[in-house]
Amino acid sequence: MMSVKTSLIGAALVILLAGCGQNDKSNETPDSDYQRRLIERLIDAQPGEIIEIPAGLYSFDRSLMLTTDGVTIRGAGMDKTILSFKGQVAGAEGLLVTASNFTLENLAIEDTIGDGLKVNNGNNVIIRGVRVEWTQGYATENGAYGLYPVQTENVLIEDSVAIGASDAGIYVGQSRNVVVRNNRAEWNVAGIEVENCIGADVYGNVATNNTGGILVFNMPNLPQAGYQTRVYDNDVFDNNTENFGHAGTPVASVPAGSGIVINSNDQVEIFNNRLANNNTANIIISSLHTTGYADYAVQENFDPYPETIWIHDNHYEGGGESPDGLDLKALKVAMFGLTGRFPDVLFDGYIDRNKQIDGKTPDGLRICVSDAAEVLNADAPGNYSNPRLASDEFRCTLRGLPQIELAFL
Repeated sequence: MMSVKTSLIGAALVILLAGCGQNDKSNETPDSDYQRRLIERLIDAQPGEIIEIPAGLYSFDRSLMLTTDGVTIRGAGMDKTILSFKGQVAGAEGLLVTASNFTLENLAIEDTIGDGLKVNNGNNVIIRGVRVEWTQGYATENGAYGLYPVQTENVLIEDSVAIGASDAGIYVGQSRNVVVRNNRAEWNVAGIEVENCIGADVYGNVATNNTGGILVFNMPNLPQAGYQTRVYDNDVFDNNTENFGHAGTPVASVPAGSGIVINSNDQVEIFNNRLANNNTANIIISSLHTTGYADYAVQENFDPYPETIWIHDNHYEGGGESPDGLDLKALKVAMFGLTGRFPDVLFDGYIDRNKQIDGKTPDGLRICVSDAAEVLNADAPGNYSNPRLASDEFRCTLRGLPQIELAFL
């Protein structure tokens, strides 16, 4: 695992929030005195301050909030310092941060009524060694997001764990310059999701037992469209959990058995991943049209078509044997029989005809698959009436995307 050393300008004040924690996890009654003192520390925090929470189980019945820039919150380890919100009755998150130059590390957030950690409108955000988990197992009633930076810039999420989120375990949305590395996401609807982000590297992660392993999405009616995401050196396997997302949300359209999914996003490079036994397909490339969201009011300039996609040098094993959804099940049986399987790459078939020249997509906008994967064009625009193996149409290469640089690394 990689580590990051951060420096704080000026002398840092270290506050030990000792005592009042319970090592016995059976005692989860909120300690009102400890809760009050931690809330006060967060309210009174000064730039450059380090708030240390020792090992123990600490129970809360309301959200925690931080609005001061330059603060670090540090525990003794994700399995040693545990912030439990099992008795939460107030607030929408476990911890809500609206600040920059923020670090959260080495602790766990459990059983929040809503999102685990939300960071909104911050720059230079580090989330390291944090576990967010709903401990009673996956359920629609769980909070939507585990780790949830949104509208942020220069974000690092590393060495963390997300389990049981009813939307995405690790989600970064509408942000710029993002690195998500060396994490584990399990038993979420979406394990890791990068949505409407500009410039993201997702690597070294394990995504397993989710509905969908790693998602790179663009959704309409948001402040920015996303592009330029690299997904590489990840282990994405056995993501076959039933979709337990809330009906009507974008993630509720993800088929169980999805490994890596690109939806309506551009400039995406997927390489050196190990994909195995994702029952619908190891990789899915789709447009907004197959999510059902195209039927809603969509901003006029939104581009729903995935373009400039390069898939190369991945390792595939199994997958595609038991796709989710009646249309895909019928398609698989019709083309490959009861005992057959979908190819490793499933493309819904939506292409922007307005950008084509003489019936061909310009080279710079193409979807290219240059490893051993076969490609199935499912013909969703034609109600799956004319699907075909189309691997030769995707045998091309594109220019690799640049590495994301974070100044504090």
